[in-house]
Amino acid sequence: MRVLVVEDERNLCDAIARGLRRKGMAVDVAYDGLQGHEMAYVTRYDVVVLDRDLPGMHGDEICAQLVASGALTRVLMLTASGTVADRVEGLQLGADDYLAKPFAFEELVARVQALGRRATPAAPPVLTVGNLMLDQTRRVVTRGGTPIELTNKEFGVLEELLKARGGVVSSEELLERVWDANTDPFTTTVRVTVMTLRKKVGDPPLIETVVGAGYRVPEPVVLS
Repeated sequence: MRVLVVEDERNLCDAIARGLRRKGMAVDVAYDGLQGHEMAYVTRYDVVVLDRDLPGMHGDEICAQLVASGALTRVLMLTASGTVADRVEGLQLGADDYLAKPFAFEELVARVQALGRRATPAAPPVLTVGNLMLDQTRRVVTRGGTPIELTNKEFGVLEELLKARGGVVSSEELLERVWDANTDPFTTTVRVTVMTLRKKVGDPPLIETVVGAGYRVPEPVVLS
């Protein structure tokens, strides 16, 4: 899941980003409204965690423009004011959820995860192909009932491939969906991650390389 945190309190912004990364998300940060607005339009994020009272460009305006653009990005609005009137106003602007400061971090994580599941075309919480099972909520992967220990990036790559339902996912798409903006676009990290993921998933091999296009996990052929 790709997340953008737009918050002008740098310590809070960085703390949120670190915590979400520990949960396996790819997170970018912006410390003012203008930077956040630009980043939200350059990159397709699943969720934007958006402070309402931002310098440069107000969070309300960013939210309204994202909604008007028709983007699938979901917005979790943060604010220092937790009155009912403020919550209603934020939701009327088009925010998908609203969280008042101070908040419990675990609640923030749960809300971001829930919004992330709504940001992309619907996929079941448990993805399967053959005897491989990936539980997106519990972040558990098994094959033939045997648990497979994956790093956050390996899990993210496998998740994106399974969500494609047999379609090809390019290295560029994987880099955008699983890594953050600090990653070198010319890096070999996707290829290396896929290589280690293949080894961990085991035989028979599930991940195919489509030369010049990317990677896929073909869906099993059902014989009638």
